[in-house]
Amino acid sequence: MTQNPLLAPVSDLVDYAAVKPEHIVPAVEELLGIARKAVDHAADTTLAPTWEAVVEPLDTASERLWRAWSVAGHLNAVVNTPELREAYNAALPLITEFSTWVGLHEGLYQQYQRLAAAPDFASWSPVRRRIVDMALRDFRLSGVELQGADRERYAQISDREAQASQKFSENVLDAIDAWSLLVDDESRLAGIPADVLSAARAAAEEDGKTGWKLTLKMPCYLPVMQYAQDRALREALYRGYGTVASEQGDAKFDNSPLIEELLSLRAEESGLLGLGTYASLRLQTRMARDAGEVTVFLRDLAARAKPFAQRDLAELKAYATGELGLDELQPWDVAFASERLRESRYAYSEDEVKQYFTEPRVLAGLFDVIEKLFDVRLTETPVSTWHSDARGVRVERADGGLIGYLYLDLYARSGKQSGAWVDSERARRVVAGHVQTPVVTLTCNFSRPNGDRAAVLTHDDVITLFHETGHALHALLSEVDEPGAAAFASVEWDAIELPSQFMENFCWEWAVVQKLSAHVDTGEPLPRALYDRLVAARNFQSGMQAVRQIEFALFDMLMHDRAKGATISEVLALLQEVRQEVAVLFPPSWHRLPHAFSHLFAGGYGAGYYSYKWAEVLSADAYEAFEEAAAKQPDNPLGTLDPETGARFRREVLAVGGSRPAADSFAAFRGRAPRIDALLRHSGMSGS
Repeated sequence: MTQNPLLAPVSDLVDYAAVKPEHIVPAVEELLGIARKAVDHAADTTLAPTWEAVVEPLDTASERLWRAWSVAGHLNAVVNTPELREAYNAALPLITEFSTWVGLHEGLYQQYQRLAAAPDFASWSPVRRRIVDMALRDFRLSGVELQGADRERYAQISDREAQASQKFSENVLDAIDAWSLLVDDESRLAGIPADVLSAARAAAEEDGKTGWKLTLKMPCYLPVMQYAQDRALREALYRGYGTVASEQGDAKFDNSPLIEELLSLRAEESGLLGLGTYASLRLQTRMARDAGEVTVFLRDLAARAKPFAQRDLAELKAYATGELGLDELQPWDVAFASERLRESRYAYSEDEVKQYFTEPRVLAGLFDVIEKLFDVRLTETPVSTWHSDARGVRVERADGGLIGYLYLDLYARSGKQSGAWVDSERARRVVAGHVQTPVVTLTCNFSRPNGDRAAVLTHDDVITLFHETGHALHALLSEVDEPGAAAFASVEWDAIELPSQFMENFCWEWAVVQKLSAHVDTGEPLPRALYDRLVAARNFQSGMQAVRQIEFALFDMLMHDRAKGATISEVLALLQEVRQEVAVLFPPSWHRLPHAFSHLFAGGYGAGYYSYKWAEVLSADAYEAFEEAAAKQPDNPLGTLDPETGARFRREVLAVGGSRPAADSFAAFRGRAPRIDALLRHSGMSGS
């Protein structure tokens, strides 16, 4: 075998194009051996209880392992093949066993206790003291104080949880990839945008068939649901998406047993640790104190939002009946009727708007926003990538000094997990006075270019891109010297969405939209009149959208705030109870939301989905500082793109990562604790 690219020095960029499935297991095995030796050495009681003797060597050894594993996981998510999946799944138990072993390593735990008790510990930097304190907390939450059979069982649970979550994710990916509908009657496709139909025809041709191949991938599914005049066609896709990875489809993709197993394992894990429920376990590391505080927050928000949601639905039903002839609004009619109502009320359609948001122009505008706010420079740069869709971006200081690298992979394709996310491949770190720059990957699932035509994005796609870029900036603009306090390693989960949701706000600003837009055919920017209608519609159905997210969050928290697991029928019954309490839309009885809810069962958001709404309070309040700055300079054409406020946000929020509690970072930026007022105002729910 040629040299393994996963064993390259951390200082080098990964040669993604050279990584093969057969590289994964040998690299993981070799790096695990190095990391194990480092852990045992760090636990040596003859070592002086100093940062340099214990923590630094451990960080150096472990970062090579976690970087290789991050690369393997990323490839498994974006270019999934049977060979890659087999290699990843072969290495997964090795990684899980190592992680569990470290968490249960009494010698290392005692060494960290020695660090905390060292005579000079009080004189250490606040960041290093915080890292040691968090490590001690995490050791306890990893079961290090368990003994005997409980200790063995905890290790078994950790291993099985990792495998079950991975299988859950695979089932969702495979079920979505396996579903398609070939339409050979063009009349059934009336109303669907031309670019979507062109892609569907190309997909059919790739399969050697004539007609149009419709799939459950978002660039196809959403436009069909919004624009297809054929009600039966909408119903077919809705049913396909609503039963993904459930007993309603192919039995080999059914996630029912995995949901039951994961809930049982999580309840048993929290019981072993003496924390009662999985929600209690997860909230040990969050801003929110306990499940009660979260449910009170969610129910209070629901009480504020539900009247607006009920009004939204009443308006939609009246329109559907009076204008569309739909006597009974079915779930597969909601997106279609909503888009017609939006067009009627605001005189524009999403399809019309997206013609102005070409991917090259949006990226250029996004880079311009980042550069103005945070005084950095972003330029595309040649790098080795995993797919021809991906490209690299060099992030620099104003003086040209390197800050880090951002990899973009924006288009949907087969073998790629749905959704949008950001991963940190390499964290910023200072070693011997040298700055190791961060490397971040940003993944989306947008429509790809159509022939010579640039890819076009819906305004929601633009918002998604800005959102994920906020996550990326949290890692890229870090000034934390120690990886243990990096944003993705230590920022509380219910605050991690602050930078991402904050960035979304700029997508609504005229000064920004002018930079983002250029018509795909004419190159003309979005007309001011169309922009005004877009902004007027910003809070269209915001009440319905709010209660939908609250439904997910409350379901998640109540499901995990139990001392034992649940059967799939109990899970579905709980979801129905939550809907009766907070929802206004009710899917059919055959709908299976939990079965494809990867956030909860494979994405780390179990007992944490409330974080989106929690952090939305923080992000809206933070953005209000930019609005206040703009109000003081009404003649400034930049509007909310205020460099001074941006510099403060970068300094007090992005640069500090997890080096202090998120509440302290917010207070340092805003000068006070967060308030809900800005969120309600931005959502159009501050009055009756």
